[in-house]
Amino acid sequence: MRQIAVAVHSNHVPGLGEKARLFVHALAERYPDAVLLVGGYWGHMKDVVDAALERGLKVVVFLPTEREDVPLPPQVVAVRTGCEFRCRSVMMVRSADAVAVLGGGVGTVIEAFMAYAMGKPLYVLTETGAASDRLPQAYPEYFDERRAVKVEYLRDPKALAEEVCGAEPGASTAFG
Repeated sequence: MRQIAVAVHSNHVPGLGEKARLFVHALAERYPDAVLLVGGYWGHMKDVVDAALERGLKVVVFLPTEREDVPLPPQVVAVRTGCEFRCRSVMMVRSADAVAVLGGGVGTVIEAFMAYAMGKPLYVLTETGAASDRLPQAYPEYFDERRAVKVEYLRDPKALAEEVCGAEPGASTAFG
């Protein structure tokens, strides 16, 4: 069983929902016992959860205090973190064997930086129309001089799923 955190926009970006579904469907084909970890059930996180449940994947939702009351599908495991948005992201990323960034704003980018700092394999979808598309220009391979994790950038959601499936679990958490 592999736990894959999926960082994605909490609002809507044109075309991103379809890319998220393509990613999840490709992941389910390649790794049907994957467990997806997400930070909520709204925006494109809802697209990821719904696509995962369609394909029979297990899903764990790390809910922030501000949104603990959001109705969830009964198949989802809910973790009521007792934390605000960024704090819940620490738990989600820390619990992951790999992190897939499907496109988003500052919250998604924060999750990418957390994954890097924790030494988690990190895969970023580009050409999404979201602010995270700027990451490859600012950080072509690594986020800093520690070179904790080489960030893998891909523009095809299916190729991203393939790469995530090949990630080595048990990455270091030595960086902070």
